[in-house]
Amino acid sequence: MENRVALVTGAAGGIGGAVVRALSERGVTVALVDRDGDRLTELAKELRNAGGRAEAFPADVTDSAEVEAVVEAVEQQLGGIDYLVNGAGVLRLGAAKDLTDQDWSATFAVNTTGVFFISRAVVNRMVAAGRRGAIVTVASNAAGTARVDMSAYAASKAAATMFTKCLGLEVSKFGIRCNVVAPGSTDTPMLSALWEDDSAAQASIDGVASAYRVGIPLGRIAQPSHIADAVLFLLSDQAAHITMHDLTVDGGAALGH
Repeated sequence: MENRVALVTGAAGGIGGAVVRALSERGVTVALVDRDGDRLTELAKELRNAGGRAEAFPADVTDSAEVEAVVEAVEQQLGGIDYLVNGAGVLRLGAAKDLTDQDWSATFAVNTTGVFFISRAVVNRMVAAGRRGAIVTVASNAAGTARVDMSAYAASKAAATMFTKCLGLEVSKFGIRCNVVAPGSTDTPMLSALWEDDSAAQASIDGVASAYRVGIPLGRIAQPSHIADAVLFLLSDQAAHITMHDLTVDGGAALGH
């Protein structure tokens, strides 16, 4: 993976940050994309101080023109993109009947449309340059397992999952691989912000019968590094014959689905 270029969206988040650190440690030049420009700048500086090559590119993945501009800027400054990680995501909880129009549209704008915008921009440049590459979309085990109060999130992740697989089918002839990593409960700010107290983490592990959640068989919440390891595997040449695959990393919470 050394000397290749990766673009990671959602780089300011828990999983995104773990992915960019792991890529940088392996000698990959990393373009950090997120709306949180201050956090991106801090993280890029941290990676450079550790000997890596990383640059911050603040952008909103829900804006098509902004996405095209930032992908062009990345290639101008860092070189052709070899790897794309779709890590940007938002979570709006609530019963389906109570979700607002804004809840629904905001969730799909980031989790689904954003994946489409950035993937299209990167793939078009890969194909034009004759460059083989790899794309990983970070989805969720909720994409295939119904969850109470998560209808918008689950539906958006299911859509992003199928989009990524269809894209992978279409671009396989160009040597471009497209795969999905589907995490379960992971120790990130997005998850911990939902916890009212320390007992919430244990409830995720033990399961919540009233919400039809069976718990996590491996008995722990995932760390962001667990998800990053799966992402790096699917990007790497070790996965050279894997495409359109959905790799669930949830400690068994979805019972293998």
